[in-house]
Amino acid sequence: MSRYRKASEYLTAIIDVYSRYIVGWGLANTLAAEASLGVVRQAVTEHGAPEILNCGDQGCQFTCSEYVTYLREQGIAISMDGKGRALDNIYIERFWRTINYQHIFLNPANDGRQLYRGIEKWLHRYHHRDHLGIDRIKPIQRYRKAA
Repeated sequence: MSRYRKASEYLTAIIDVYSRYIVGWGLANTLAAEASLGVVRQAVTEHGAPEILNCGDQGCQFTCSEYVTYLREQGIAISMDGKGRALDNIYIERFWRTINYQHIFLNPANDGRQLYRGIEKWLHRYHHRDHLGIDRIKPIQRYRKAA
């Protein structure tokens, strides 16, 4: 007898606070630093280096030497939430709640590819719909206007 167990998938996302636009994201089946660092590298390549990057929690993927060295080489100041202080980065926390309740919980994926494609479609809609937190402007419009 065999039993199928879904593997855990971890979503990394980088949000531009001003526009609420997700400038980078990735899905991995591990919390290894390479996965998160890959998302940061892609975002910097496509959108340029931000002044500050809030890494959220103080997990090993955000505190390892590879990650910290890359950010310093790019001239990016590192910000991290205090322990037990999820509201230090309310914008990404709000994003996590929104994607979970509007997509992930409602559309359980059978595998990583299906989850990835679903998130990709959902993000397109997220970027192109009015956002209450930025005066009902679409994140993509506000991001392009600021760029």
